[in-house]
Amino acid sequence: MRPSSISNRTSYGMGSGPPTTSQAALLKLNEKKKEFDAVAALERTSSAYLKRISGLADDCDVMALAGEVHGQVSEQWPRMFHILNLFLASRESSEDQPNAASQEGEMLVRIPIEDAMESNDASTSSQ
Repeated sequence: MRPSSISNRTSYGMGSGPPTTSQAALLKLNEKKKEFDAVAALERTSSAYLKRISGLADDCDVMALAGEVHGQVSEQWPRMFHILNLFLASRESSEDQPNAASQEGEMLVRIPIEDAMESNDASTSSQ
């Protein structure tokens, strides 16, 4: 009779012997799950970082526009000071000499645009 080969085989049943294929698969699954959770956390963090950087970029755009407006306003100040000096000079000269402003020919006058446009239209249509 032949000797039996069944006694030399190892059992792969549950709860016996070295780690089985299912236990190794569970360990690998847990490892992949941790890796997936880490990648998901990284993606969430990256998304939040992108939102913050986008907000900073929007703030920088607003500051750039504000800088342009500030430059335009600052550019007008010399003209404004010139107009104020003309006004003060005309006021001082009118206190000294009542008819001096009319003699010099420099006087600040406010003309409504509508009246100027009407007179311009009337002169154009009469020609």
